Formats: sequence, structure tokens, C-alpha cells
Amino acid sequence: MLSKNDFPKLNGLVLAGGKSLRMGNPKDKINWHGKEQRYHAADLLAPFCDEVFISCRQDQLENFNRDYKALPDTFQNMGPFGGLLSAFHFQRDKSWLVIACDLPLVDQSSIDFLLQFRDPEKVVTAYESPSDGLPEPLIAIWEPKSYPLLLQLLSTGNSSLRKALINSDVKILKAENPDLLMNVNTPEDLEKAKEILGI
Repeated sequence: MLSKNDFPKLNGLVLAGGKSLRMGNPKDKINWHGKEQRYHAADLLAPFCDEVFISCRQDQLENFNRDYKALPDTFQNMGPFGGLLSAFHFQRDKSWLVIACDLPLVDQSSIDFLLQFRDPEKVVTAYESPSDGLPEPLIAIWEPKSYPLLLQLLSTGNSSLRKALINSDVKILKAENPDLLMNVNTPEDLEKAKEILGI
């Protein structure tokens, strides 16, 4: 068993490269907490990580706040899968603590909990999704050993992070507050999340 000092170093990755087709406007730019969600998520990860990067498409670099580090996709048009592959391609010896922009209710305690029970012997430490009971890839710690598995999956024509989790040795955690893992993808979800946040 690795001691905490021997765990691979942790980078943060905010997945902000989605096209937000169901929402109708960019989810990474929604202001839930006093600033655009992509920057709020990066601030949330910062205390836990060596460095934090915002995964994005090339065209999102316009009007990008230079106080934050952008990581444009090198694996393009693959959604979150491409964002994570691009991150490993950039620094393959780091673990990546990933959070997607469509999880606006995630707070420090949910990240804390993930880190507390992180198992670097596994490929990924992830939450169980409250909506379907499957592993939730979009708030998870992906260890360096997941990179070759993702490349292998890609070579079979598959680019689903969830499929990667279902077929791997993963540590699954049950969230203390499952509401915090709510995905906000549609205007209806948006209203529901605003209600929970009281805004």
C-alpha cells in the first residue's frame, strides 16, 4: 500500500470544452458563484492540486482570463474523453482530479471526500452517480495508469469515459450528499440547480 507521500502528484482539470447544445448557451460561462463556472471550478480545485488547467477548445481561448491556465484539446471533437487524453498527453506522470463545468453544486467537501478515500492502486477514484448508480467520470481522480487504458479504448473506436470506468478497476464512493453531483445540461436542470443554490 502506498503512503500518501508516494501518491502520484495531483493536477486539476476543469472540463469546459463542451458545446452545450442541450443548454443552448455555454455551460462553462454560466455565473453560479460570482464568476464564470470554469473559473469557479478551477478555484475550487486549486487548494488540492499542484496546478490547475481548464480544458477547452481552441476557439474558447478568445476572451480567456489569463490568470488561469488553458489546456486546449490535442485530441479534438471527443468531448470529455478528448480533454482528459489531452491532459495525460501533456503530463502523463500526474494524476488528474477532474471536474466538469456542468456540476455547479460540487463544493469543497465533495472534493475533500474524494481525496480522503483516493486509492492510487486503482485506475480511478470516482463517485457513484446518483441518477443511474454507475461510476461518475466527471468528478473523479484519474491515476496515470488510466492513460494507456484510455488509449486502448480509443483504438477500438470508443470514446466514452463512463465505459472506461465500467471496464476498469475503480474505487467507487457513495456521495454523502448526492444532490451535489447533479448534472446541469438543460434549461430545466438550470432552474432546479438555481433553486437548490437559492439564486
